[in-house]
Amino acid sequence: MVAYQTTTPQDYLMSIINHKLSVTEKIGYALGDLAANLVFQTLVTFIAFFYTDVYGIEAGWASLIIFWAGIIGGAVFTPIMGAIADRTRTRWGKFRPWILWTAVPFGAIVMATFATPDFSSSGKLWYAGVTYLLLVMIYSANNLPYSALSGVLTGSMSERNSLSSYRFVAVMVAQFIIQVLVYPIVIWAGDGDKAVGFEKVMMVLAVVGVVCLLITFLTTKERVIPKPEQESSVINDLKDLFGNRPWVVMLILTTLIFVTLALKGGSYIYYFEQYLDEEAMRAFLDSVGASSLFASDSSAGSATFSLYNAVSIICQIIGIFFSKRLADKYGKRNIFGGFLFLSTLFLLAYIVVPADAIRTVFILQIGHGLAYGVTIPILWAMIADVADYSEWKNNRRATAIIFSAMIFGLKVGLSIGGSLVAGLLAYYGYAKDLATQAPETLNGIRLMISVFASLPFLIGVASLFFYEIDKKMEDQIESDLLSRRGEAVS
Repeated sequence: MVAYQTTTPQDYLMSIINHKLSVTEKIGYALGDLAANLVFQTLVTFIAFFYTDVYGIEAGWASLIIFWAGIIGGAVFTPIMGAIADRTRTRWGKFRPWILWTAVPFGAIVMATFATPDFSSSGKLWYAGVTYLLLVMIYSANNLPYSALSGVLTGSMSERNSLSSYRFVAVMVAQFIIQVLVYPIVIWAGDGDKAVGFEKVMMVLAVVGVVCLLITFLTTKERVIPKPEQESSVINDLKDLFGNRPWVVMLILTTLIFVTLALKGGSYIYYFEQYLDEEAMRAFLDSVGASSLFASDSSAGSATFSLYNAVSIICQIIGIFFSKRLADKYGKRNIFGGFLFLSTLFLLAYIVVPADAIRTVFILQIGHGLAYGVTIPILWAMIADVADYSEWKNNRRATAIIFSAMIFGLKVGLSIGGSLVAGLLAYYGYAKDLATQAPETLNGIRLMISVFASLPFLIGVASLFFYEIDKKMEDQIESDLLSRRGEAVS
């Protein structure tokens, strides 16, 4: 490993003072999240569907694979990766080299995960389990250092809000590609064979992702560097973590957020393909002039699903543009909690929507998308604030292990939410070969995207009452750390 570049006191001070980020660096950083979300959004939206309806794995087994591989490969490995990243020393910094080192392996494992080799039933289970396990491990090794990088590009909380906005526009672009375009392209690319279509599409997305990660590595620079005399150990880091109440709250909150995202995201395709009325969807598409846009597939469900996701993403992007201004004025905690609660009310309303009320489905999603969009950049910016809070309180900085809360929660939430999709489908008697599902199965699908998806969000809102970093404390931490760092090198 290359020796870590020596930082003079003057360089250290300038790295804090010169905290304004260029547009080029913000875009370059955002491309890393574009790469990650080409994969993440695919897992959220399609992994249960891919296993049950494409690769032919029973829903119960798919639930176990998604849960246990996610827990072992993501949740268990993530804290270990955080400790490793915080102790990495190279001439490129702590976190940037991991983006470089993991880029190509990440792309290769993505392609393997969505391949469909013709194995026996048990062989398919082993193949799916191993590839999914490797995918969530390499995702952690890539995305944890990437996320922690946002905490060391600048010491300015306002700039981090701006960086998060750039980043999550990229997230929305990836979400648009996956949720709107991928399914019709899969059907087209495979000429009706979804297995072939997924293999071709994921190969292209994997290559694009690798290129984006390399651009992120080349266009960013780490500036917030721990003091040279700082002494740290894993034990000290862990003591700091569990004595840091905002970190504990963010761990819980992140887990809950991603349980809902994975549960509702993975359930939507079943909601449109199985629950909503086919003729009502065709009539709706005709009424808005959208039928011809989705000629690649004869199913009104898949066509409406793509249009629904497009509308949702546009609304979330609009919400993102309001996020920084609101967070700067009122504080991240207050804006996040208020808009998360509002978005939850729209989710709950789905429970009373009949199968033929397609226009109402879209109206509810517009409200949900606008409200949830405001929260998207704030979640990650709050984690960077927690890293500052830890340094402010303990006089030691351990950025990556702080960010491990986010990635740990993401992986646990994704594992629980994704496995719930397949598990609840099995519980309610879903069978992919049935032309029409049983009434109890259809009711279960409706519950999955409404009541079940809303509960984690509501608990998450309640957890924010224990998160003490309000607007006043944000300003105090930023001011105190800047003064403290200046005194350290004066």
